[in-house]
Amino acid sequence: MSDIKPFDEPPPVPPDEPDAFACCGNDCGEACVWTIYQHARRRYEAQLLAWQERQLERDD
Repeated sequence: MSDIKPFDEPPPVPPDEPDAFACCGNDCGEACVWTIYQHARRRYEAQLLAWQERQLERDD
């Protein structure tokens, strides 16, 4: 019998950090590239944590 592994779920991909010059400096609030990046980074970190927990469950 072959050793078939279950589908390997790839880890989430982190968002690309904006270039330092991407911000226009006009206090765009929620539309600022850095604000958008921070929101995306928090989502990524939550997705990564959930992915890591699923990997641990599969190893049990």
